[in-house]
Amino acid sequence: MGVAKADLEWHGSSLLRRTVGIIARVTDGPVVVVRAPGQLLPALPGDAEVVDDPREGLGPVQGLAAGLAALAGRAEYAFVSSTDMPFLHPAFVRRVLRATEEGADVGLPVARGYPQPLAASYRQELAAVAARLVAGNRLRPAFLFEQCRVARLTEDDLRADPVLAALDPGLDSVVNLNEPADYQAARAAPAPEVTIQQATGLSGPRLVRAATVAAAAAAAGLEFGGSAVAVLNGHLRTRDGQTPLATGDSVAFGAEK
Repeated sequence: MGVAKADLEWHGSSLLRRTVGIIARVTDGPVVVVRAPGQLLPALPGDAEVVDDPREGLGPVQGLAAGLAALAGRAEYAFVSSTDMPFLHPAFVRRVLRATEEGADVGLPVARGYPQPLAASYRQELAAVAARLVAGNRLRPAFLFEQCRVARLTEDDLRADPVLAALDPGLDSVVNLNEPADYQAARAAPAPEVTIQQATGLSGPRLVRAATVAAAAAAAGLEFGGSAVAVLNGHLRTRDGQTPLATGDSVAFGAEK
């Protein structure tokens, strides 16, 4: 890519900030960011946790071992994502997590022609297995899958979820960015279509294109700051304008009392 993917600008935020925010919307547990030793990261939400890989350049199994180890005693399973999935949808994350909730060690999407180990769910106890593989220089995710129960989620399996099929029918959640042209094409795509259900000065619901809460407010001619609060989909309250939005979201704006 020529620059760190985590730092890439994404509709007034960063690619990493968006990925962290989308996953945070799905879980009440911690969101852990695994970085190369000493790597500088863009601004993240205050509750995001950062851990370092013990050694740089060993690939995704090393990152998986470090991230899952950081969740010991706090989570039974986790959704694991690379930084560079700008269209990741909360509905996709929920569907993939369900595979591990139902007993698999790994919920592995097979979409757009490839297995997606960095858009998958893993049981926390696999941290030790991943660490042993790294110690033995067996660094491919396939070596991990040989040692556990893998639920392979085909495109048909994923689209059988009616919410996911409605909100991400093309399974754009797994699109990743490997070259500058990929980033430029993704950045040029329209922002998610969301509905503003309630806000002072609006006579009724309004459809807007916006990738963040602040952008949704601006698209409706509203200011977001100070005592302003946004409520996503009737339950998630936030005062953070960089909270990411996804297709199908409903947003209500008001003032904190």
